Amino acid sequence: MKKIVGLPIAMMVAATALGCGSAVERSVSAEAGSRVARGEYLVKTIGCSDCHTPMKMGANGPEPDLERFLSGHPEQMGNLRPAKTASPWMWTGASTMTAFAGPWGVSYAANLTPDQNSGLGIWTEEMFLTAIRTGKHMGTSRPILPPMPWPAFRNATDEDLKSIYAYLRTIKPVANHVPDIQPPAEAQSTN
Repeated sequence: MKKIVGLPIAMMVAATALGCGSAVERSVSAEAGSRVARGEYLVKTIGCSDCHTPMKMGANGPEPDLERFLSGHPEQMGNLRPAKTASPWMWTGASTMTAFAGPWGVSYAANLTPDQNSGLGIWTEEMFLTAIRTGKHMGTSRPILPPMPWPAFRNATDEDLKSIYAYLRTIKPVANHVPDIQPPAEAQSTN
């Protein structure tokens, strides 16, 4: 049986038991697989991993830690104190490339895995689209801070954003509670 990316195992078993299902079921499965494949392409092309996958030291220097693929800022590091900069327009980043400090305070790359407690596991597709379109966490709460380029990503088509969401639902869940953002006043008081 040909593996269909993103199709739940229970559906594959049921389709097999029923003689591989109807043409409509195969079409829906192919469409879901196509959406996931498109989402994987987009996630890899637009550089989500650049900030949402922690870096580790490899044989040739820093490289993505694929065991923590798209899991965001490592919770073991906790809240970070921003480095002092010579100008309010400068910003700094953590060695993991998952935390950033600037005039906005300190922001941490979110856990994009489908983990139920610390990632996007409880997010609906509508919440994901609304968050990207409005720059609000979960589509309704705090602002999504720099350097997350949501103002550019909000210009993506609904189909592309739905594809990204579909792909993110298929990756390995990683339990990783990312720290809350630190507003500028709080970030300054920790220096």
